[in-house]
Amino acid sequence: MSAPAPATPSGPADGPAVDERLITRSPLKKLLGRPELGAVVGAVAVFLFFTFAADSFLQLSSLTTVLYAASTIGIMAVPVALLMIGGEFDLSTGVAVTSSALISSMFSYQMTANVWVGVGVSLLLTLAVGLFNGVLLTRTRLPSFIITLGTFLMLTGLNLGLTKLISGTVSTKSIADMEGFDSARAVFASTLTVGGVHIKITVLWWIALVAVATWILLRTRYGNWIFAAGGDADAARAVGVPVRATKIGLYLGVALGAWISGQHLLFSFDVVQSGEGVGNELIYIIAAVIGGCLITGGYGSAIGSAIGALIFGMTSKGIVYAEWNPDWFKFFLGAMLLLATLLNHWVRKRAEETA
Repeated sequence: MSAPAPATPSGPADGPAVDERLITRSPLKKLLGRPELGAVVGAVAVFLFFTFAADSFLQLSSLTTVLYAASTIGIMAVPVALLMIGGEFDLSTGVAVTSSALISSMFSYQMTANVWVGVGVSLLLTLAVGLFNGVLLTRTRLPSFIITLGTFLMLTGLNLGLTKLISGTVSTKSIADMEGFDSARAVFASTLTVGGVHIKITVLWWIALVAVATWILLRTRYGNWIFAAGGDADAARAVGVPVRATKIGLYLGVALGAWISGQHLLFSFDVVQSGEGVGNELIYIIAAVIGGCLITGGYGSAIGSAIGALIFGMTSKGIVYAEWNPDWFKFFLGAMLLLATLLNHWVRKRAEETA
């Protein structure tokens, strides 16, 4: 009777193990893994829809207006997206923009100083608000929803109360005739002419912020920290990620965006209404979510937030060009939010299945 055949050895005899970092992914898998894929599909659909629904939508003047509307949201949507990737929220962003503008205007007017002095003071105080949110969050471990909701209410009250106390009305005094106003307007609210096309400078601010944020997320250690802190803060902390400093830095980034937007608000209209900005924080969050950011953190991109802001711009202006009742805008915005979220969920699920 013959002896049984020896068992085939397992392990190293089967061949060397392959490092999964060296495995090449197909272009389809890479595409499905991009967080902004759903937003791109939605942006194309919205563009095609208004191309047929509004005759004037494709005119250069209309497209530049769409870009301007998108940029005013996109400047804030970029840092908000990074904050959401880091696993946190900021409900005070809308009124923080107004606070930034009010500080610049009232300090310059009351102190009869060069407008740039007010702009500098506004930067410091706006960053202080971001630092307050970040430090309080990391010290107390309270939900960012609660902390920034409190900041939202405090800033709303301060904006109205201090403006009435100092100016006697709910709006600031005009600073258009003060020294430094023209140069500040050139930086924050000018219009550039390129090939006969008029483009607001906020579009350039927006593109610059998207480029810097994308570089940070994909090419720096800090970008890795943002994803790690948003995915699992405890695990990230265990492997040496400075979660506390990372989240404080993200809130400072949001404050910087609020300062830029606030200066644009001031130097576009000369005066600021103290009650402005309430509700805009939801639009910034919606733009980030439409762009692929997860509510739970750890996933998203700056480019996606830009596409989400672009969808907002096309929708808000497309409804006007189509001569529809603007009351429908919020309905379309809500529908796009739900559809984009469902599409992003489907894309992520397909990406995980094909990984």
